[in-house]
Amino acid sequence: MELQQLKDMATQVRRDIVRMVHGAQSGHPGGSLGCSDFLVALYFEVMKHDPAFNMDGVGEDLFFLSNGHISPVFYSVLARSGYFRVEELATFRQLNSRLQGHPATHEHLPGVRIASGSLGQGMSVALGAAMAKKLNNDDRIVYSLHGDGELQEGQNWEAMMFAAHHKVDNLIATVDYNGQQIDGPTSMVMDLGDLKAKFVAFGWEVLDLENGNDMEQVLASLAAAKALTGKGKPICILMHTAMGSGVSFMEGTHEWHGIAPNDAQLTQALSELAGNVGDY
Repeated sequence: MELQQLKDMATQVRRDIVRMVHGAQSGHPGGSLGCSDFLVALYFEVMKHDPAFNMDGVGEDLFFLSNGHISPVFYSVLARSGYFRVEELATFRQLNSRLQGHPATHEHLPGVRIASGSLGQGMSVALGAAMAKKLNNDDRIVYSLHGDGELQEGQNWEAMMFAAHHKVDNLIATVDYNGQQIDGPTSMVMDLGDLKAKFVAFGWEVLDLENGNDMEQVLASLAAAKALTGKGKPICILMHTAMGSGVSFMEGTHEWHGIAPNDAQLTQALSELAGNVGDY
């Protein structure tokens, strides 16, 4: 895609997100909106992947969503890139839908390789997949996405030590560094300190992505991270985003971590997300 097409797709994904959460009157719009540019860049430009979907993913780049509560953005990007029909997005969080609130493998939804409702586990799964690719002489890359508040889970740090020790250098883990979690700012709930220094101390290569809601910066950071693979260290992108990005009344606050817009708020959000986009 051209740059403007990627930007337009990110806008369409944001429209999908607010509609899905509004329709269910349940879900997590804030982090989903903040990560829209990243996931659009990944699926529409960066990764080699096949919407026909083979669970093994041999010869493909793989993505694992660790912070599974932002399923609306994940489902939208999967649908828009051809894994299943866009119309199915309207079933989000409905009874017997394949689009559960947190991604689940028992629904056999194409594109979903792990159930990721329990925070802190995605790093370990991504490591296993990356090591399997190395053992199988598969030169593709494993990507993962994590919330910053999610790093308060101790399992992440065990996995980070493991990754550096075993030189898992075909893994690019991105942290959505928005400074917000369900109960408030991360600095108030449990301060993460100097996150970059911590990753470096654990033996990782670390890139700062100053604005994860700027498509050009996202693409540049992913390209820089990809260039660092195969050099003996796992790679982390610290991606600074605004929770609720694209919808003015949702931006930058934890209050929209996990609540749905009402009818008037949906109308306002969609008006702010107008542009050269379609509609489902």
